[in-house]
Amino acid sequence: MKTIEIIVSPTGQARLETRGFQGAECREASRFLELALGRKTSDTATSEFHQTNVQQPTQLEQKE
Repeated sequence: MKTIEIIVSPTGQARLETRGFQGAECREASRFLELALGRKTSDTATSEFHQTNVQQPTQLEQKE
């Protein structure tokens, strides 16, 4: 499941956490929130960011 969580500290500082996205897909999905919340002060990539969607090759059966 893809989710974007917004965490707001008691001081008003907001933090976004994305889950379930692969690669740069998380940045694309959360871009509108980043723009709405203001200036970005840091960016930390998780292990999900470094994953890629690997497709398995399809085997075709040949008929003689």
